[in-house]
Amino acid sequence: MSEHVVAVQPEPDMIQLLTPEGQRVDHPDYPLGLSDEDIAGLYRDLVLVRRIDTEAIALQRQGELGLWASLLGQEAAQIGAGRALRPHDMAFPTYREHGVAWCRGVDPLTLLGLFRGTNLGGWSPSEHNFNLYTIVIGAQTLHATGYAMGVVRDGAVGTGDPDRDTAVLAFFGDGASSQGDVNEAFVWAAAGNLPIVFLCQNNQWAISEPVERQSRVPLYQRSAGFGFPGMRVDGNDVLASYAVTRRALDDARNAQGPTLIEAFTYRMNPHTTNDDPRRYRLGSELETWKLRDPIERVRAYLSREAGYGSDYFAAIEDESKKLAEHVRAGCRALPDPTPQSLFDSVYVTMPAELRAQRDEFVEFVGSLEEASA
Repeated sequence: MSEHVVAVQPEPDMIQLLTPEGQRVDHPDYPLGLSDEDIAGLYRDLVLVRRIDTEAIALQRQGELGLWASLLGQEAAQIGAGRALRPHDMAFPTYREHGVAWCRGVDPLTLLGLFRGTNLGGWSPSEHNFNLYTIVIGAQTLHATGYAMGVVRDGAVGTGDPDRDTAVLAFFGDGASSQGDVNEAFVWAAAGNLPIVFLCQNNQWAISEPVERQSRVPLYQRSAGFGFPGMRVDGNDVLASYAVTRRALDDARNAQGPTLIEAFTYRMNPHTTNDDPRRYRLGSELETWKLRDPIERVRAYLSREAGYGSDYFAAIEDESKKLAEHVRAGCRALPDPTPQSLFDSVYVTMPAELRAQRDEFVEFVGSLEEASA
């Protein structure tokens, strides 16, 4: 591994381990402990997740998806945090954590099915330890807090057994930080000293509302009022995201209580494919953040400091093309749901009343098909 330097952080309150130019820096409180091979693996994650995102946007523009929420620019915050999780930890996403889903082994086609309307987010939360996407803004923080209560009641925290002690990681955005659900989750997490890490991806915009209209202090400082620590990390630095989240999760597992991490990043694409950010933000702002691209800084480090050559990057590009082909073909091949499938996941055991409603609905749809034949 190449020699690192100790450098002053870019801002007094910003934790950074990899500069936009690709230079490794050390932080005394957050040692990285990753080899160059590990960092190359993170680079692969970043590239492939961005390719999934790019293909999903193209599919939506072609009418294959109803909607897509892009993560462009936020890959480092998600991959760093996702790779810091242990297999038995539990993560609670919003609707944009495609990078975390990737880290938890969720098939990208399952994500696309949700936005295509062919499934209800049909992965098993218990299989992946990754909860279903949550559209209601901020609600997942309460779900995560309740899960963390269960972890405490199960005695799965502070035992010293790494295979048993469990942490919970809840994702939300800067807009959600203004929601009552998020603040209520903070109250309960602090009062119960719960093993939960709140990770706020501050991408600067709650759709069209800039973050400075929501808070007069940096978002990470809000945790102090609830009685637990908070810190701000460079959200475009995958190494810092990994190291800071890993330590916070370790603290949670060791019964040290909750932590708030503000990943300071930027949403480079529209809020969703139904949004037009040109109406509310300047193009120069986007150009400034392009210089902080989370993928390019890792590539710069690997090529200049770690000795990775063009063959490695070409291999990753070839893999991303194959993944893109899989996503495109797989999305178009997703089976359309039948009318009666609307009723399938309402109850574990369908009540007689609902079964009667289903049968009546199926008969009605059949009559329409016969009339149109």
